[in-house]
Amino acid sequence: MAISISKRLQWKIIIWSLVVFPVVLIAVMFYNIWNGNLGFMPSFEELENPKSNLASEVYSEDGELMGTYFRENRSTGTYNELSPYLVDALVSTEDQRYYKHSGVDFPGLVRVFFKTIVSGNKNAGGGSTISQQLAKMLFPRENFTNSLQMVNRKFREWVIAIKLERSYTKEEIIAMYLNQFDFMNLAVGVKSAAKIYFNTTPQDLRIEQAAMLVGMAKNPALYNPLRRPEQTAQRRNVVLFQMLNNDKLTRAEYDSLKQLPLGLDYHKVDHKEGLATYFREFLRIEMNAKKPERKNYKNKSDYERDSIEWFTNPLRGWCNRNLKPDGSPYDIYKDGLKIYTTVNSKMQEYAENAVRDHLKNTLQKQFDNLEKDKENAPFSSELTPEQVNTIMTNSMKWSERYRVLYRVRKMPYDDVVKNFNTPTEMNVFSWHGNVDTVMTPMDSMRYYKHFLQSGFMAMDPHSGYVKAYVGGIDYHHFQYDHVTKAQRQVGSTFKPFLYTLAMMDGFTPCDRVLNVPVTITDPETGVVWTPKAGSSSFLDGRELSLQYGLAQSLNNISAWLMNRFKPKAVIQLAHNMGIKSDIPRVPSICLGVADLTLCEMVSAYCCFANKGVYTQPIFVTRIEDKNGNVLANFQPVKHEAISERTAYLMLTMLQGVVRKGTGSRLWRDDYPWKFKAQIAAKTGTTNEQSDGWFMGVTPNLVGGVWTGAEDRSVHFESITYGQGANMALPIWAGFMRKVYDDPSLPYSESDVFEKPADWNETFDCPDYDEKQSSGSQSDDIEDEFYF
Repeated sequence: MAISISKRLQWKIIIWSLVVFPVVLIAVMFYNIWNGNLGFMPSFEELENPKSNLASEVYSEDGELMGTYFRENRSTGTYNELSPYLVDALVSTEDQRYYKHSGVDFPGLVRVFFKTIVSGNKNAGGGSTISQQLAKMLFPRENFTNSLQMVNRKFREWVIAIKLERSYTKEEIIAMYLNQFDFMNLAVGVKSAAKIYFNTTPQDLRIEQAAMLVGMAKNPALYNPLRRPEQTAQRRNVVLFQMLNNDKLTRAEYDSLKQLPLGLDYHKVDHKEGLATYFREFLRIEMNAKKPERKNYKNKSDYERDSIEWFTNPLRGWCNRNLKPDGSPYDIYKDGLKIYTTVNSKMQEYAENAVRDHLKNTLQKQFDNLEKDKENAPFSSELTPEQVNTIMTNSMKWSERYRVLYRVRKMPYDDVVKNFNTPTEMNVFSWHGNVDTVMTPMDSMRYYKHFLQSGFMAMDPHSGYVKAYVGGIDYHHFQYDHVTKAQRQVGSTFKPFLYTLAMMDGFTPCDRVLNVPVTITDPETGVVWTPKAGSSSFLDGRELSLQYGLAQSLNNISAWLMNRFKPKAVIQLAHNMGIKSDIPRVPSICLGVADLTLCEMVSAYCCFANKGVYTQPIFVTRIEDKNGNVLANFQPVKHEAISERTAYLMLTMLQGVVRKGTGSRLWRDDYPWKFKAQIAAKTGTTNEQSDGWFMGVTPNLVGGVWTGAEDRSVHFESITYGQGANMALPIWAGFMRKVYDDPSLPYSESDVFEKPADWNETFDCPDYDEKQSSGSQSDDIEDEFYF
């Protein structure tokens, strides 16, 4: 009997051991997993703030997303920003018991075992819950060497999923899942996916669109709508069927929706394409700039200019000058910043269209027709073959291809030259679309030199907000920015600074100056200089009003003023009005020999429309973090540059440029724009017609245009086509015509320049003694191209 009792006890011990020991073992294992003793386990802080690379977003002032900066193109949204179809499709397909479990669906695991493994039903769904799948995405699996490690990892996923359910609501977990998922083709997160595949937002996704995106969750590489549209459509229909089974669709809806095509409206993510490409690149460089160091500059004046900019412009180097709570600098590529700019998306589109329309449909055709039979094309016929060869050799040495081959790969120079003269397959720009062709790199450089370039910027003179920014004709092929980077001779657009000095000294628009050649002795060097008078010979020897001299851009009048006021005073005034680049202290600056940027010219001209107050251009209004907290607000820097009376006198004179001078095309019936607005303006053309300028000032918007070729030896041979009135003015006019015709924008042709409070003067003065006149001058041909 004792033996029998002993055996019975032994069996009880064995049975209880088989039952209790696994339970205890599992409990101990889960305890250690929970506390991170058996491998990585995220802390509470990591669960509350999971790390992920978030794209920084750039918004226009009217709320349009213009582009992103990213390592992963992930943008986040809240649950309230999701289409309900997305939620229904996700739950129906990936986790039907989602709202009934706390992270791990044990009944679901049993269901999957019998239906998927035993019965072979592939549509039964997976065993991982949405929370478990999110755990995998937030904390990716390690590389395993054995099955035990894989089991351990699976258990850890269960624990992480349970912890996620404790930290977040069901709605938050769904939003996190859809924000985290990689939908391929640089579409990370459903916000990016909706934009890239359907050009819409997650909130506006239709049923079939939501089903396609959720279907991709099974295997995005396999169900890639760009590469495998048929398989993707089949997978989408599986999702729709799951929605039918879960009473999220009616049979009629399902039968109708499954017949629809994918209906993609694909928008490739590429920082070289889309709206405001040059502006977005300028912004990226500006925000990532580093503090200037003297050793990195060849030119001391450039170092001094950039140092001043560093300390006076809060946007310059913002990412490096501002630290996150953890003490590290902000990273524009992964911190999910929201950058709200001053650019208006409609005005930006009008500006880009104006540049493209004029160059593509008019100016480039004019240039090509004149150059097609020239041996030196596109270079000036005055150049010798040796000079052309020198230009091309220098262009080769300045190219990125040369830098990589010669300086990085250390290829011998002769081999580099051979490489540049070897035919190569390439894709090149044309105004009718990119072209696949075969040519040598050297020939491609010469081909690209044929194309005329342009820069455009429009700015609110009162707030300093930059409303439109076009740095070139095509950022993909021509990445040099002609707004803030390029410095080109400004021609007669510099003359208003000289005339402003005269107004400050007590002159009026009606004061007269004898139109005769003026010889100037340079006060710095003692060099004697007499500028060429230009083509207006019928006015030689006559007394002309200053207003008429500016309207017709007469060099003799400008030389007379320069001889009176001297270069130093003019330069000081130009700097006070916003010119930051160096200006040579020589008398010929009165004809525009200085190399300046379009941005600083536009901001300087804003002084005229803003009652003499200079306002520093503002590109960004505020920056927010990924949670919407405001990190920075930006306000314009202002100072009085000239008096209000002087500014209005100059507006009076510059309006004369439009009424009876080189800007008269703006209102004449033989041109398409026919403006009735108050417009103050100035055209500009440089030596050999290498640069064409137009500066247009209206009461509430100032715009500037530069047009020319990459190489100054590529230009129109005659002033007829090469002057600023033909090269640049039509771009400004095309832009402003669209702006005025858009009732949603706050600009009207009825806007007027505000007079000073005590203004009681009129300047309706005769331009010259009509009795002495024996001829006439074309009212839109400039003189300033004669230096």
